[in-house]
Amino acid sequence: MSRYNCEGKYRKSGCKECEALSVKMASFNHSTSILPSCTYKEDFKRFLLPSVYSLVFIFGLPLNFIIILRIWGSRRTLTRTKIYMLNLAVADFLYVCSLPLLIYNYASKDYWPFGDFTCRLVRFQFYSNLHGSIFFLTCISFQRYMGICHPLTVWPRQGGRRLAWLVCAGVWVAVAVLCAPTFEFAATGIQRNRTVCYDLSVPERSTAYFPYGITLTCLGFVVPFLVIVVLYCKMARLLWQAGEAREAVAIERKNKAVRMIIIVMLVFAISFLPFHVTKTLYLLVRTFPTAPCELRNLLSVVYKSTRPFASMNSVLDPILFYFTQPQYRRSTRSLLLKITSLKDKVDKI
Repeated sequence: MSRYNCEGKYRKSGCKECEALSVKMASFNHSTSILPSCTYKEDFKRFLLPSVYSLVFIFGLPLNFIIILRIWGSRRTLTRTKIYMLNLAVADFLYVCSLPLLIYNYASKDYWPFGDFTCRLVRFQFYSNLHGSIFFLTCISFQRYMGICHPLTVWPRQGGRRLAWLVCAGVWVAVAVLCAPTFEFAATGIQRNRTVCYDLSVPERSTAYFPYGITLTCLGFVVPFLVIVVLYCKMARLLWQAGEAREAVAIERKNKAVRMIIIVMLVFAISFLPFHVTKTLYLLVRTFPTAPCELRNLLSVVYKSTRPFASMNSVLDPILFYFTQPQYRRSTRSLLLKITSLKDKVDKI
């Protein structure tokens, strides 16, 4: 109802409805006037995100594919750690396959031409890979912890590989359930006259997304991270006390555990920790519409700058496999020596 019609009606009939409507319109205009009209400065995404995603795709795709082939090729002699690493490589490989869509999206200034379902699927792949990697790294860390700190315990050996496969199936189910709401919240929308694919949720559902976002961070990152920290502290203390060991087997075992601790903590330091800290801060500021525009823009830039680095675990995980599997390092070394010797023979000819 226009103001003119309302005033006319009010003069004729003393309409209380119109008076109430006028009060509501005035209060609405006042409330919206204090809200910051924010235009996020996101030109950096056009350069940073396609560059990082391209590197992850170029290195992550062949590395994870090779890991899958090598582990599956020795499937008759699989250990539980290798079973976890195989599932970790599969999760990384599936995610890396979705990166060309994101590279095109960000290189085209956020334009998303691939449809709403594909948008939701790509966001689901990102979070399922992220939290699947965290869970499988937790499984690998627990397996190594039991081997180092409780080598004589019987119950982890019962069931053998079958138990490891059941644990992996449980991880996949847990990840699917935990990340399923992504299909509900992630969606396409119109922004600056073009179709975009929102990462978390459409802006109108920021408040509704917040409880789920915090729950996902707590269950999918904080709890596994605390478990890994406790396990590694116990392993480090035991390895420090066993520093006098001189046997070759004991030294190799110690070095293998130390390498795993360093690389897993490196994965968390580069990929997981910065992303979840900045994401939590961004979720908080999104729930306060009266937050200063400068703060909202700053946290948006910081969070979206760490998002592509969260995908770098798809490259770091194969490195973890390489440095914790001596036979893989030896076979790679021999392959490089063969290539080098073949090159020398060709040069001599």
